[in-house]
Amino acid sequence: MSRIGKLPITIPSGVKVSVVDAAVTVAGPKGKLIQGFKSHVMIAVEGKQVIVTRKDDSKSSRSYHGLYRQLVQNMITGVSVGFSRALLINGVGYRAEVKGNILYLNLGYSNQIEFMIDENVTIVCDGQNKVIVSGIDKQKVGQTCAEIRSLRPPEPYKGKGIKYEDEIIRRKVGKSGVK
Repeated sequence: MSRIGKLPITIPSGVKVSVVDAAVTVAGPKGKLIQGFKSHVMIAVEGKQVIVTRKDDSKSSRSYHGLYRQLVQNMITGVSVGFSRALLINGVGYRAEVKGNILYLNLGYSNQIEFMIDENVTIVCDGQNKVIVSGIDKQKVGQTCAEIRSLRPPEPYKGKGIKYEDEIIRRKVGKSGVK
């Protein structure tokens, strides 16, 4: 039995979960999310809990069991609390600024980078060197952060670039300088 899949999911107050055909709909104070699921698992709402069970013990059913349980858990957390991720910008002259639905980034290139903000996520700049990405869909928040980070990943010598707030950059020593 899957250790993650067999755990029941408690539904907090203010959140409604419904299962129709092969889709789970979760609505809460922050928004509404819909997730389809395969026929290998069955999702049922019993009182204030969501139970995910699998139909048989095949390899694919076992792998989907824990996956869909965690996806439903993330949906419930997203519509009730939300997800956020912080990015730090390090480098001389590197800065970020939000105007409307565009994130402007100065990252040491000759031109300023314009990053279009998706309607499902919100981006806030805390100062010039900290960007906070938040939203109700954990996957979209993570993907947006990864796309922003890929514009200038941190380099190991001086640490310049965009990194996650909790990321640790392994630094390398440069040239020795004296021979």
